[in-house]
Amino acid sequence: MLREALFAKIHAAKVTFCDPAYMGSITIDEDLLDAVGMRPNEKVLVADVDSMNRFETYVFRGERGSGVIGVNGAAAKLTATGNTVLIMSFCHLSTEELAVHSPKVVLVGPGNTVGRVIRYDP
Repeated sequence: MLREALFAKIHAAKVTFCDPAYMGSITIDEDLLDAVGMRPNEKVLVADVDSMNRFETYVFRGERGSGVIGVNGAAAKLTATGNTVLIMSFCHLSTEELAVHSPKVVLVGPGNTVGRVIRYDP
């Protein structure tokens, strides 16, 4: 049996732009993606702390060091520039894998930089 678990999380990033006219996705600074191991085209769940909306989309690679967190397409109507978001990806693990899995989390620093990287205990 496989169980769905948190794979990685970008915690408390600030939305830098919203573009409802662009094809869907969320554009994320490549430094943040590398810090947690997220990949382009990966499905993510985004929780907006300010609007209380949640939505699923997929990752686009943003310019490294830019601090970009851009919400595109219809999801852009669910958030706003300056809002704080949590971006989470998930994985499927066996019971044995889940017992030792430790999700990687980036606590975002000023300007959407990699602040501190932590791991959640299994």
